[in-house]
This record gives sequence, C-alpha cells and structure tokens, in this order.
Amino acid sequence: MNGQVFGEMVLDSSLGAVTVNDPEKPGKRLHFELDQLYKIRYVSGREHYYYSQDSSKYNWFTREEMGLFIKGEHDSRRFFKPKACGVAAGIFGFVGGMSGTFWGPILPYGYMAFSGITKIKIKSKSVCDPRFLDYDAYILGYERNARQKRKIWSVIGGSIGLLAGYGFYAVFHDKYPEKAPSFLQIKL
Repeated sequence: MNGQVFGEMVLDSSLGAVTVNDPEKPGKRLHFELDQLYKIRYVSGREHYYYSQDSSKYNWFTREEMGLFIKGEHDSRRFFKPKACGVAAGIFGFVGGMSGTFWGPILPYGYMAFSGITKIKIKSKSVCDPRFLDYDAYILGYERNARQKRKIWSVIGGSIGLLAGYGFYAVFHDKYPEKAPSFLQIKL
C-alpha cells in the first residue's frame, strides 16, 4: 500500500499474511499483513487484489484510484529530489549556529516545519506517464511522498548547517564585535 514493489516469489499466504524472501538480505523473510497489500501478481499472470474500498478501514479510494495513488507515491520516491530544501535549510542552520545561542536550532527546524506547506511542482520528466497528471489520486500520492521527502532533506540539511554554524561560532566567536553598530542600536 506504500508503493513498494517486490519481485519475489510468494512463500506463504495463509493466516492473514503473505511471506516473501527479502531481496536485500538473503535468508531473511518479509511478512506483510493482508491490509498492507494492494495486489499480488503471480508468475502465471493472474492478479489477486487485496485492496477494497471500505470507509470503515479508511480506504476511501476505489481500486483504480488507489492504483494511481500508489503509482504517484512510487514516482515521487524515484524521481523527486528536493535538493533546494536541503540547501536552504543548511543556510538557515548555519546562520542559526553562528549565533551560538540556545535558540539557534529555531531557524533550520522552523524551516523544516514550513517546508511541507508550499506547493509541490510536478515536472513531466519526473513522471513515468504524463497522462497520470490528469488524475487527482495520482497527484495526491505524489504530493504526499514529496512533502515527506522535503521534510527529511530539510532536517538533514538544517542539522549539517547547524553543526557547521556552531563550529564557526566556536572558532570565531572571540572576533565577533562587542557592540552592535550605532545604526542598529536602540536608544531608550
């Protein structure tokens, strides 16, 4: 249900779960409960769908819409790279760290909190089939995973920038001016 595809043989499908070999770790097995699965495609070409529309399980989409939603998540996982968010959070982190204060982390982590608000621009080269952009379910799946990736890249970039900023402060804080310039001072 999260867009991951495993090209493995089904070992067991009884007792409400499906067991397959882990493709990354030979000898290990992965177990998926039936409500975690969208479908299984067998070698014979037969497909068995486990997903069904049921509002009591919060499955609001029809089977076709859920297929598009999963494809959107998959395309976002493969193609969406929010490098600008990582760089911007790194800059905010560096500036926050340069202050040398306890409040330094507010800038990068505040940026991370707001990075998911802005609109996700889906480029046609980051989609496996441009016709999918006509469907809201696909766009929702793409945006959901893209926002999550933005936040992760922002946390990583902000943390690196914050550490670099605190390092800069540790080395150069004795060279900081004692008083602010006269045009920045507030006279009471």
